[in-house]
Amino acid sequence: MWAKYIGKKSQEDLLGLGVNGDPGVADGVRKTVTGIGYNNLNFVYDMQTRHVYEGIEVVPIDINGNGRIDPEENFYSTLDGVMKAIKEGQYPSPPARDLYLVAAGKPTDNNCLAFLRWILTDGQKFLTEAGYVNLSEEKIKTGLDKLK
Repeated sequence: MWAKYIGKKSQEDLLGLGVNGDPGVADGVRKTVTGIGYNNLNFVYDMQTRHVYEGIEVVPIDINGNGRIDPEENFYSTLDGVMKAIKEGQYPSPPARDLYLVAAGKPTDNNCLAFLRWILTDGQKFLTEAGYVNLSEEKIKTGLDKLK
């Protein structure tokens, strides 16, 4: 995603030290003074304090391209601020992205369908504590409609 965001390139076009997985990216950034990485929120922000982990700094994005971070673009100090910006579409995609469940064919098992409905309804309340952004009402409705 980082390579795509910085110029529609592929991962192979990036230079530097390669690491494996989200914990490796966070650790590599912490240990390398010139390190920069792209990572999931739950490896950047502490889920308990909702603030950035020590040794990591979040690089803000000048969303409107005016050469500075305006107050409405400065939502990085807390996990909740970033999550709100992502949910409201204020933070761009990419680098933010949706995650999807996939199946080998249309699910027909009642337990599976019940689980998918739970994810779109009651399960939403567990997302923020795990570092994920709640779905918008529109995406929830679209998902529930697909299960009918």
